[in-house]
Amino acid sequence: MTQQEKAKVAKMTGKCLCGAVKFTATDVTTDHGACHCGTCRKWGGGPALATDVGSIRFEGEENISVYASSDWAERGFCKSCGTHLFYRLKEGGMNVVWVGAFDQQEAFSLAAEIYIDSKPKSYNFAGDHPRLTEAEFLKSIGMGG
Repeated sequence: MTQQEKAKVAKMTGKCLCGAVKFTATDVTTDHGACHCGTCRKWGGGPALATDVGSIRFEGEENISVYASSDWAERGFCKSCGTHLFYRLKEGGMNVVWVGAFDQQEAFSLAAEIYIDSKPKSYNFAGDHPRLTEAEFLKSIGMGG
């Protein structure tokens, strides 16, 4: 299934834990992924569960801090409570939002895992879905050779 064929919700809302940051996301992909890269695991204490969105509009944007986690990407979080809000490419328009930050969770289902070659042996997600290595994932977003 291509990105265009994935199930989407036209608009969804969300917020951080303390409510200082609220958002409205459009074209939210309901098939979410799990990232096992070392940066995501270090940042959140475990794999990141996140999904693509077409666009996102924030209320309380002054409460967002952005951290450049690599040469090509950055992560946004609430300055007050630390809630992880987004991951985005510095170029190319890819916006990814943490599933846990959405107000409604029922629409989401795990559809893929990335950086599977970095996943610790202490856990496994059930289901038959794509599991991409770091090299495979980077190639899929135009970053690999």
